[in-house]
Amino acid sequence: METVNITVSDGVRYAVTDERPNASEAVVCLHGFTGSKQSWTFLDGFLPESRLIKMDCLGHGDTDAPLNGKRYSTSRQVSDLAEIFDELKLHKVKLIGYSMGGRLAYSFAMTYPERVSALVLESTTPGLKTLEERRDRIMRDRKLADFILRDGIKAFVQYWEGIPLFSSQRRLAEDVRHRIRAGRLRNNEIGLANSLIGMGTGSQPSWWSRVEDLTMPVLLICGEWDEKFCAINQEVHKKLPSSKIEIVPNAGHTVHVEQPRLFGKIVSGFLTSF
Repeated sequence: METVNITVSDGVRYAVTDERPNASEAVVCLHGFTGSKQSWTFLDGFLPESRLIKMDCLGHGDTDAPLNGKRYSTSRQVSDLAEIFDELKLHKVKLIGYSMGGRLAYSFAMTYPERVSALVLESTTPGLKTLEERRDRIMRDRKLADFILRDGIKAFVQYWEGIPLFSSQRRLAEDVRHRIRAGRLRNNEIGLANSLIGMGTGSQPSWWSRVEDLTMPVLLICGEWDEKFCAINQEVHKKLPSSKIEIVPNAGHTVHVEQPRLFGKIVSGFLTSF
């Protein structure tokens, strides 16, 4: 599918793919930190009747990477999504978000609930609960951003692949690991560093006090080996009794990478059920 460029009001350009634009229902996929729209290619066969829209988030892939870190704030990126959806003539969408993309999906759904008909949240969080937690995370993300700018993308990717959150990816086939690494290396230092500064978990709004405001159907997905995010999903599920939760076996943080077929079946079953 050909990538099109959509430029928002301040001149920032987003790279977007739009498959089956004449379909009646639109599904929008938001990738995680260091990822890209290519992360969702496997979904094409699972949602054959849907308009499937994938985009490179700000500072990632083929989308622009502005120099100003403040441009990466969650509120600005939520506004960007609204402009992109307007350009694509999308009044309502079904949102799929993984990790960073899931946090953006949370914020969009909270800001524009009338524009979201369903929400799929994979390995993500509504934010951090306390000011102390947020300050600590902001400090750690700034140090990591400095590391990226100082040592470069190759050194960062080598470090990122080794963090405990992604330890289960070591079980993947070598060609899959190579593809993930190549995708991460396609990003640039400024985009990743500013993404951490402007839209890290500490910088984003905390939605814990408003989780109950989500009235659209919500699917929560996590991998059984990802204890932290499964606990977060269980807590969200308690606040949202109408939500559905799926704990996927033999998977860690990146369920859609480690168990793509099962992830695709779960998501397609959910999104086509209403």
